[in-house]
Amino acid sequence: MKESQMQRGQQWLEELLKLSEIPSKVVCEQQKDCYWMTIDESNLSPEQVAILVGPDGDVIDAIQYLCNTVANIGNESEEPIPYTVELNGYRLRRQEELRSMAEYAADQARSTGVEVELKALSSAERRQVHSFLSECEDIETYSQGQDADRRLVVRLR
Repeated sequence: MKESQMQRGQQWLEELLKLSEIPSKVVCEQQKDCYWMTIDESNLSPEQVAILVGPDGDVIDAIQYLCNTVANIGNESEEPIPYTVELNGYRLRRQEELRSMAEYAADQARSTGVEVELKALSSAERRQVHSFLSECEDIETYSQGQDADRRLVVRLR
């Protein structure tokens, strides 16, 4: 992953915030498999933070989707470079919720032997759950359905 690609995402996000009249700095760091972009909330009001996160994280998810789409235009590598947009600890809290959800689904599949469907997850969240449960030798996951009806299924191997 290139430094210029990280700066491209940072500049795009700062410009979006500026155009939205919620100017803020963005701190970027490279993690193992993505660029983590944290919106500096120190000069934001609680209302601005709430607007940027949105109900159930819908707005921050949309911002992240747009960032991933726009910042990867012209990317010469075969794999798009993932960007994660963080604000006010939302992603970290959501990651813990997803981990708990994944563990509960795995426990349900183990105890009942029945497939467990997890609905209403974004594609990034489904990837996280797949990743969390990939460590379990007795559990497998797959996605089924299309578009808004796509869901993750957890079952015994």
